[in-house]
Amino acid sequence: MNETTLVEAKDVTKVYRTGQVAVHALRGVTLEIHDGDFAAIVGPSGSGKTTLLNLVGALDSVTSGRLTVLGEDMTALGRRGKADLRLRSLGFVFQAYNLIPVLTARENVEFVLELQGVGRERESRAGQVLRELGLEDLTDRRPPEMSGGQQQRVAVARAVASRPRLVLADEPTANLDGENAEVLLRMMRSLNAEQGLTFVLSTHDPRVVAHARRVVTLVDGRVARDELKEPSRVDDE
Repeated sequence: MNETTLVEAKDVTKVYRTGQVAVHALRGVTLEIHDGDFAAIVGPSGSGKTTLLNLVGALDSVTSGRLTVLGEDMTALGRRGKADLRLRSLGFVFQAYNLIPVLTARENVEFVLELQGVGRERESRAGQVLRELGLEDLTDRRPPEMSGGQQQRVAVARAVASRPRLVLADEPTANLDGENAEVLLRMMRSLNAEQGLTFVLSTHDPRVVAHARRVVTLVDGRVARDELKEPSRVDDE
């Protein structure tokens, strides 16, 4: 595995305040994510999984400590800089899919490319991504015409079409049955193996853990365990 460090967290804390109440979501997390990782962030509810993903994804700010993402010091990066980092270098896959319901699959994939300023070739590029991921039959369908599994796979296509260096997925299999979860995970694993895309997934799902090459366990806002493992085999079915 290429050991280029994409994410480096040192003693990162995150405290949310509601009136006089302080909620310590992260309590001194130290962690590195390397180029080529396929990492699952696991732990019980309230352990800080989504908080950590939001910080890495430039969707929130650290309370203390140091966080570097793709060479950017997130404690010093302003709102505009974070927005540009999200647009140019990060891909997101959400639990709720977050596809635009009035747009077709191709148009949903094109949308991110349009935001990036991609010109005339964005339609052909979106179509190419859908074909490469075996989703060409969904090209002209809108989200209400798709199953949950199909919508989530289109969401992955949208996330990778912008050619990000890092893809973040928050509970991506939570709304999927076993068969659709396996199809989605095989797709992600193939992108990781064949294109070298780095994935970090927060999850409660043992199916995700079975596919992961690395498992980071959070407990009470701290890293309790960080281990490399042999993932399950990706079948070419």
